[in-house]
Amino acid sequence: MSERRIDSGPGKVLLAVYVLFAISAGARALYQIATQFSVAPLAYLLSAFSAAVYILAAVAIGRRQRRLALVAVWIELVGVIGIGLFTLLAPQDFADDTVWTDFGIGYGLFPLILPILGLLWLFRSTDRS
Repeated sequence: MSERRIDSGPGKVLLAVYVLFAISAGARALYQIATQFSVAPLAYLLSAFSAAVYILAAVAIGRRQRRLALVAVWIELVGVIGIGLFTLLAPQDFADDTVWTDFGIGYGLFPLILPILGLLWLFRSTDRS
């Protein structure tokens, strides 16, 4: 059986997607916080938090730190489900969208799919760090 390091094969694609999401969510959050923070501070801070989670996952995968990657991806999954539910049940509390609003509908639901794929890959990898 071949070794399945978390940063090889599909792990490289996963790493690239996490880097892409970290950059896009981070740039969006930084711009919104810098230019219109008073409009929707909760939404913009949650977008910044999601960017931080994506950065943590990317760094952990890139450094083959499986446990840290698992923590980051679990936080991501809980966050996208929690924020997704909250934005559906109490939309009046969000003056603007976050990355995880409505389970990431603005991103084609990929924020919901990504942590599921991430967890599947991490559980199948052989890295045990």
